[in-house]
Amino acid sequence: AMILGDNIFYGSELQPKLQAASNVTDGATVFAYQVKDPRRYGVIELDAENRAISLEEKPERPRSRYAVTGLYYYDADVCDVARSMSPSARGELEITDLNKFYMERGKLNVQVLGRGTAWLDAGTQRSLQAASNFVETIEERQGLKVCCPEEIAWHMGFITANELREIAEAFANSEYGNYLHDVLDGAGMRAR
Repeated sequence: AMILGDNIFYGSELQPKLQAASNVTDGATVFAYQVKDPRRYGVIELDAENRAISLEEKPERPRSRYAVTGLYYYDADVCDVARSMSPSARGELEITDLNKFYMERGKLNVQVLGRGTAWLDAGTQRSLQAASNFVETIEERQGLKVCCPEEIAWHMGFITANELREIAEAFANSEYGNYLHDVLDGAGMRAR
């Protein structure tokens, strides 16, 4: 799995889509998201079964409104594939070219992120501020963290309740430590 450092994903439909992508052992998976101005992104065109039929980086005349987000899953061959690629006119290896390699072999899976999912690209000052406002609004309104790795690890069975309690104690007397204690006590968990 690879995610660009300035990308934020949020939504209840993410976990099953991420799990499906992680189960692919032969091929790659990209995540498509409908955007207002696709000319700013790598654009993916899909057929009726949501299979990729074209990929273009920042096209002047986009063939769809679906951007390829900054989240990718690749099989074990990806390093060999990347080593075999040539740099673009910009002198860089392009992620779009890597995805095209998989698409041309019929091995590019696409997960379409729907209306219930937010994808935020926080790569500019303005978009970073918008992402910060989004996270603050969700956390203040719901009382739940947008991302709490310890909470996720506990729910997925990677750590025990005792281990989560120890982590919470390490953050004692802080908002984060209090949140972890609330997670253990079931506060905010009834709606899940």
